[in-house]
Amino acid sequence: MTHQTRAELSRLLKDIGEKTGTEVSLVSRGGSETKFTLSYCGEGAEAYLSGTGKEAEGRAKLVSYLVSHADAREVLPDKADYLKNILLGEGSGWYIYRFLTKFNIADGSCFAVELFIPKRIGEALSHIENCLGDSSDMAVRMDETHLVVVKFMGDEETPLEFGHFLSQSLYEELGVKASVGIGCEMKSFLDIASSYRQASTAVRVSALFRSDFQVHTYREYLLVKMLEDLPKERLKEYMEQFYVESAEEVFEDADMMETAERFLENSLNISETARELFMHRNTLMYRLDKIERITGLNIRKFSDAVTFRVITILYKLLGS
Repeated sequence: MTHQTRAELSRLLKDIGEKTGTEVSLVSRGGSETKFTLSYCGEGAEAYLSGTGKEAEGRAKLVSYLVSHADAREVLPDKADYLKNILLGEGSGWYIYRFLTKFNIADGSCFAVELFIPKRIGEALSHIENCLGDSSDMAVRMDETHLVVVKFMGDEETPLEFGHFLSQSLYEELGVKASVGIGCEMKSFLDIASSYRQASTAVRVSALFRSDFQVHTYREYLLVKMLEDLPKERLKEYMEQFYVESAEEVFEDADMMETAERFLENSLNISETARELFMHRNTLMYRLDKIERITGLNIRKFSDAVTFRVITILYKLLGS
């Protein structure tokens, strides 16, 4: 192996060490260590890592795999397709480590944000990429109407604040309204596919309850997801148990449902809901009273509000 190739291999091992936490040396340091052979650019080199046993052997195999495929760039997809595959759950942990190594991305806590953008999606992607700048954060177009942003955690803003930033920035700069879903924070990029599924669920489920474009987290709809995963026959049983006569009169009235949803989202705060709906307080009170007359549920009370929420979810799921 030439001096230049050996130097490249050393730099690659250093990079792999930063990504995986496994330090490998091309020179024995003595003590308890595992010796193995690396194949790089068609040549072999002896390598050493500290420790022995099955765990050390497993780490050695991982490093060997990453090194042997580091120069096979022609068989790897480009960054956008590579990231899409990872978000869709395709590929093993090694596949993800290769992505981190190839694009010099440090692993860490992160979360996914999905944006439903019905128009000008190409411009929206370019704008978001400019907003991300030189950070490790990434954006990718999944299809004609959906973008995904992978955000690594920092000390600056919360996931919800970041989601609102994206929504507001797109509207102010491009006049584009986006429905935004935020997945849970993952400790490692290895689990980003789970966060993406959650973000996608938040966007999809929010459309069942709201017609406008808003920012929602997966946790907001955890109850919906739990009920959605049940068989429809079980949902019908629950609906029969919760059934309130004439409830459909409320569910089919867009204004009534908008009022109820905003009231629940604002933690049963009458003043805040009236302000958000640009509605007089007395008008809001009248609508809440009407809901109570029709359903028998006073959603100004927490227990009745919870019951109303469950009935609403069941009605939406059974009608979807």
